Amino acid sequence: MLHRITGVAIFFFLLVHVLDTALIRLSPAAYDAVIGTYKNPIMAFGEVVLVAGIVFHAMNGLRIILVDFWSKGTKYQRQLYWIVIGVWVVIMAGFVPRHLTLALAGFGGGN
Repeated sequence: MLHRITGVAIFFFLLVHVLDTALIRLSPAAYDAVIGTYKNPIMAFGEVVLVAGIVFHAMNGLRIILVDFWSKGTKYQRQLYWIVIGVWVVIMAGFVPRHLTLALAGFGGGN
């Protein structure tokens, strides 16, 4: 179920991303205004959620491929799921602190 939810969420993100990027051809000022709205602490956390969804979806997609095409995939699908969760945790543990440090650096209030 989570694979489907992340897939739909990624689809809608890509749709919005294509639309806001297309603004550059219509009006660079409108594009700058839209991109400016993304530069805030809430969006920094939104980016963490986005990356978490993409990483889970990708890792779980590989698990699904193994279950479908590996002769022992169905036998080990529960273990493969926990491997996906473990890899996801490791990747996110590396990403989150670095991303939030960089993304929130401009919002500290001091120079």
